[in-house]
Amino acid sequence: MHSIQKIERFKENTPLMKALLKISPILVLAGFILSGFDILIAAPLATIYAAFVAAFTEKLNTQTIINAAVDNVKEMQIVFFILMCAYVMAEAFMATGVGASIINISLDLGITGRSVAVVGLVVTSLLSIATGTSWGTFAACAPVFLWLSHILGGDVILTIAAIAGGSCFGDNIGLISDTTVVSSGIQKVEVIDRIRHQGVWSALVLLFGVIAFYIAGFTMDLPSQPGDAHSAISSIPDEAWVSLQEKRASAVTLLEQVKEGMPYYMSLPLIIVLVAAFRGMSTLLCLFLGIISSLCFGLLQGTVSDVNSFLELMYNGFSSAGSWVIVMMMWIGAFGGIMLKMNAFEPIAKLVIKASRSVRQLMFYNGTLSILGNAALADEMAQIVTIGPILKDIVDKNVEGDEQSLYKLRLRNATFNDALGVFGSQLIPWHVYIGFYIGIASAVYPLYEFTALDIIKYNFMAMIAVMSILLLTLTGFDRFIPLFKLPSEPSVRLKNKK
Repeated sequence: MHSIQKIERFKENTPLMKALLKISPILVLAGFILSGFDILIAAPLATIYAAFVAAFTEKLNTQTIINAAVDNVKEMQIVFFILMCAYVMAEAFMATGVGASIINISLDLGITGRSVAVVGLVVTSLLSIATGTSWGTFAACAPVFLWLSHILGGDVILTIAAIAGGSCFGDNIGLISDTTVVSSGIQKVEVIDRIRHQGVWSALVLLFGVIAFYIAGFTMDLPSQPGDAHSAISSIPDEAWVSLQEKRASAVTLLEQVKEGMPYYMSLPLIIVLVAAFRGMSTLLCLFLGIISSLCFGLLQGTVSDVNSFLELMYNGFSSAGSWVIVMMMWIGAFGGIMLKMNAFEPIAKLVIKASRSVRQLMFYNGTLSILGNAALADEMAQIVTIGPILKDIVDKNVEGDEQSLYKLRLRNATFNDALGVFGSQLIPWHVYIGFYIGIASAVYPLYEFTALDIIKYNFMAMIAVMSILLLTLTGFDRFIPLFKLPSEPSVRLKNKK
C-alpha cells in the first residue's frame, strides 16, 4: 500500500518536474551570463543544453531539434538585413558629422551646472535616435557631459544617470535601433507602426524625465554659470582618450568634430530619416536615405574625403553588426526555437492565463514577464528574443477579436519587450548595460569611482518609463494618450472567459 502511494505521488509530481526541466535552459543561460560568460559563449552552451533537454523530455530526434533551431533563425532574416544597414547608418552618422551637429545645436542653446543633466538627457535622446545605439551614444556623450559637469560644478552622478537614461530613449523608439527592429519582428508588426503606437507615450516619458532632472538640479542648488563643450573636451586627459579610442573609436571622431564645431545643416540626414519614417516609408528605405544623405552632406562639409573612405565606414558598420550582434542573435534565435519546440514556456503561459481576469490584466502580466526576464537574463537582447515569443504565444492562443485589435495588442507586446528590456536594464545592478556604462564612465572620468547604484538612483527616465507603461496598461489610463490605447472588451476577449 505504501509503495502504491509512492508511485501515485511520483506520477503527480512528474508533470511539475518535467515543466521545471523544460524551463531550466533559461536558468542555465542566466547562470552563464551572471557568472561572467559573454553572450556569444553563453548562448551556444545554453542552446546545446536545451537540445539535450528537448531530446529527453519530448523524445525529439537530432534532426527535428536542428530544424526547430534553424527554422526560428530563418524567421529573422529580414531583421538581419535591417540591422546591418542600421549599423552602417550609425557609423556614418557618428563619423560624417551628423551626431556632432546635433550635440553642437543643443549646446549652443546654453548650458550650466544646473542644466547640464537636463541638456545631457535631451542630447543623448536625440543622438540615440540618430544612431540607433544606446551604447555608442553613451560612449560618445559621457566624455562631453561628465567633464562639462565637472567644469561647471554640476553633479556628476546626476549627469551620468541622465545620459544613461537618454541613451536608451532612441534605443527604444529609434527606427534603426536593433532592439526596436528585433522586438517588432518577433511580434510580426511593422517598425513604423510601433513608433506611431508608442510615440506620444515616449515623448511624455522624455518630457517628465526633463522635468525630474530639472527639479533635481534646482533642489541640489547647482551653479547657473554658462560654459562650453570646447573647454570640456580640452580637459579630457590623454589616458582617457586612449581608453575611449579602444572602446569606441568613432566616438573619438565625433568628439573632435564637436570641439571643432559642426554646421547645423549636418543634422539634416537625421531629419530626412525621421520625416521618411513618419510618412510611412519602409524601414530599409529610411535607412538607405539616411546613409546616402549622410554621404552627400559629408562630401559637402568635407568630413568625407571621397566615396572610398565612406565605403570603409560601411565596411566597419557591416563588420560591427556581423562580429557580435547578428551572431549572437542567431544563437539566441536557435535557442528560442528549441525552447518553443518543446513548449518550454507553456507553464508560464498557463500561470498568466489563470491569473488574468481580462485582456488588460493579461497584457499587464506580459509586461511583468518582460521585466522579470530581463532581470533573469541580464541582457536586454537575450530577453527580447527569449521572452518575446512567449508574449506573442500568450496573446495568439488565448485572445480573440478582430485583426486590427489583435494587431494593437501585438504592438503593445513589442513595446513591452523593448521598453522594459532597454529601460528596465537601467534599474538592474547586475545587467550588462550597467557594466558597460560603468566601464566607459570610469575610463573617461577617472576622478570618481562609479558604481551601479550611482546610475540607478537618479535614473528618473528609466523609472518613469518602466512604472508608467505598466500602470497605464493595468489601469486603462493609456486611453488618455493618443494612439496608445489598448482595445478593450468586447473588441478583444479571453477565449476561456466568455
